[in-house]
Formats: sequence, structure tokens, C-alpha cells
Amino acid sequence: MRPGPHPLLFAALGTLVFLNVYAPQSLLPLLGREFGVGAAEVGLVVGATTLAMALASPVVGVFADAWGRRRTVVGAFALLALPAVLATFAPSLPLLNAARFAQGLLIPGVMVALNAYIAEEVAPQGRARALTAYVTGTVLGGFLGRFLAGLVAAPFGWHATFWLLAVASVVGFVLAGAGLPRETRFTPRRDPRAVLSGFAAHLRNPALLATCGVGFLILFTLVGTFNTLTLRLDHAPYNLSTGETGAVFAVYLLGVVVTPVAAPFLASRGPRTGLLAAVLLSVAGLLVTLAAPLPLVIAGVAAGACGVFLAQSAALAAVQRSVTGARSLATGLYHLAYYGGGAAASVVAGHTFEAGGWPGVVPLVAGSMGLAAVVGAVGWRRAGRGGAQQS
Repeated sequence: MRPGPHPLLFAALGTLVFLNVYAPQSLLPLLGREFGVGAAEVGLVVGATTLAMALASPVVGVFADAWGRRRTVVGAFALLALPAVLATFAPSLPLLNAARFAQGLLIPGVMVALNAYIAEEVAPQGRARALTAYVTGTVLGGFLGRFLAGLVAAPFGWHATFWLLAVASVVGFVLAGAGLPRETRFTPRRDPRAVLSGFAAHLRNPALLATCGVGFLILFTLVGTFNTLTLRLDHAPYNLSTGETGAVFAVYLLGVVVTPVAAPFLASRGPRTGLLAAVLLSVAGLLVTLAAPLPLVIAGVAAGACGVFLAQSAALAAVQRSVTGARSLATGLYHLAYYGGGAAASVVAGHTFEAGGWPGVVPLVAGSMGLAAVVGAVGWRRAGRGGAQQS
């Protein structure tokens, strides 16, 4: 079996697609003032995208299983530039949310298909490196989207952020088209009965269902934390600008370090142990953010984010270890749950912040991580003992 593309290609594609997901997060205070809305309503700028990603992921999984992983990735990048351009001309928050929803429908075309491509087309000895590189790229994209959005919006306005996202999507289209070799191990699944059979098999897979539950809860934590963090830092005593708030998201860069370091740990100990360690780290960090000094808030958020990154690596490893067929559909079901958690958090955490401020948000998101530990500890019990060596 050929070794596959260099891991840096997967890192680059992960970065470029994830620029689109959370870029407006650092702009939420600015957008709230421009459109005259509160925390829960402006949070839908992020929630519209994650909701669409959740809804589209299983469908994209079926599509990629039938049409091919490479063609799905390239096609999704080609189309992503269009809603980014439409967002620049949005005169109202509902129309901006509509453009963001359209972006969310296309992003899973890259995520779901690329995960399945790695599982099938990369040699077993290089698979962990490729997957880790991709996850690292998504972390870097999550940071750069937020950071560059704040940096660009300060002098040029929020519209310029979406022009940047359009350019990034074109670059992704070029890289994917030139760098991803055509599949050699892909077998199309175009029989509806086979799709239904794969779907039914996944729904009878306790480990996969547990992984979906973990995914929902960990992204609920991440989105709930960062959506409301930007609003907290916009208020006294911090009064940070969009550029300064974007710089705070540099804590995301820790994920670029944590994710590769976690790969050998996950390979040797399994996803269950990795998840429990991640939850302990994340909850401890979130509790630290209750302190008022900005350095402590940033340090606590950094620890909380690192825990989420480690938990996400554990969950992605658990998805591939728990299935043997219809991998795109399995990954799509996981992303349905994962981004559904993000969509729920954008509303629930917004209302919680409006009612109780940051002291109300911390128990909400820390409790979500704690529940993720319980779900993973129970659902991955067998994988924790016997699944660590599977590729």
C-alpha cells in the first residue's frame, strides 16, 4: 500500500477549511452592536454554521461513500467561496446567518470525506501521523480564523473577514486538487439498501453511539466557552477590542502542540484513558477562569481548550476503531452529534450568560465535560482494554 500524501497536506487542508467555522467568534460583540442584538441572538452567527454542519454531515457521509472521498473534498472547497462572498454583502443578521448556514452545509464535505480518505488511502504506519496532522491543522485553523477575523475587522470592518475566507477556500481547492492522489482502495456504495444497512449497523454499535455523545458534549463545552468569553472580555473591566480579543485566541495554538504529543499516548493507552485525562485538565482550567485577573482567565481558558483538543483526538480515534465499513457515514454521524453540540451551545450558553454572566457559564460547560467523561468511560470500556492497537 502506498504511503499516501505528506501529513503537511492534511494539516493545510484542515487549517483552510476550519478558518470558516469559527472566524466570526471574535466579532460577536461588534456584530451585536451593529445589529442591536443580545448574546443569544448574535451567537447564532456561529450556531448557524455548526447547525448546518451537523445536519449535512451524515448526508455528506453517504455522498462521499458513493461518489468518492477526493472528489467530495475538492468539490466542497470549490463551492465554499460562494457563501463567503455572499456574507460580505449581507445587510442584516438573518441574511448573514443564511450565508453562514450555507457555509456549514459545505464544510463537512471536506471534514467527513478527508477523515475517510485518511483511513483508507494512507498506509497503516502513517495513518496516525496523517490524522494527527489533520487535527492539528483544524486547531490552527480555529485559531487563525478567530485571530485574523479580529485583526482584519479592526481597520477594515467585519465584511473584510469574509473576503479572507473566500480566498482561503480557493487555496484549499487548488491544494486538494493538486495534492490528493486518486483513491486506490475506495469501493463505491451506491445501493440504498447498503446505505441503510450501514446506517442500521452504526446505530447498533454502542461504542460509536457513545462517541457521538462525547462529541456533542465536548463541542458544547468549546463553543459555549468561547462564544461567551468574547462577550465577557468586551465588557468592563477588560474592554478589549476585536483585535485584542482575537489575540486571546492564541491559546488555540496550544492545541498544535498538545494534539501531536497526544498521538503516542492515545495509541498506547487508548481513547478512554485519553478522554478522562482531557476532562480533568479541561474542568480544572474552566474553574480557574472564575478568577478576575486577565492572565488567570487566559491561563484557565488555555487549559480548558487543551483538554477539549485532547478529547477530540480521543473521540476521532474511537470513531475509526469502532467501525469496519461505511466509514464516511460513521464519521458523518459523529459530526452530526459533534456540531449539534456546538449549535446547542451557541443558544444555551448565550442565554446562560445573559442570565448569570460568566459565573453561570462555567458550571454549564464544566458539567458538559464531566458528563462526556461518564459517557466515554462507560461506552468505550472494551475499546479502552482492547482497541488501542487497532489501526
